[in-house]
Amino acid sequence: MISHFLLNMGHYAFLDSQNIVTEVITGKDETEILDGLSPEEYYSNFRGKPCKRTSYNTFANTHMLGGVPFRKNYAGIGFQYDENRDAFIPPKPFESWILNESTCQWEPPIQKPGDGKFYFWNESNQNWDQAS
Repeated sequence: MISHFLLNMGHYAFLDSQNIVTEVITGKDETEILDGLSPEEYYSNFRGKPCKRTSYNTFANTHMLGGVPFRKNYAGIGFQYDENRDAFIPPKPFESWILNESTCQWEPPIQKPGDGKFYFWNESNQNWDQAS
């Protein structure tokens, strides 16, 4: 049986001065009021760092359990919180990759071959190389 505690929890990301995620914690449910404050406000005041709620079940602007996606992606250490998009964006893996505005995920400029073979991205020639 799943405990009541596990069903009523939220996840929160702490940000540095550049809006980079430095830590992600499991905390109070987002609907709870703590000392008259929302959990985001409470944790921000408690730690002295900006805090933003994140959804464990959101990836690429899709909620994995069929719910409403929240802030495009579940935050991870090194992700950037973009205030204009209200989204968590992962670190850019390669300079040539392009941000997909609807998912806030980085995508290669050339689609990976779909032939079932293993490939890796080669930034120097900006193409997919087949693994040997």
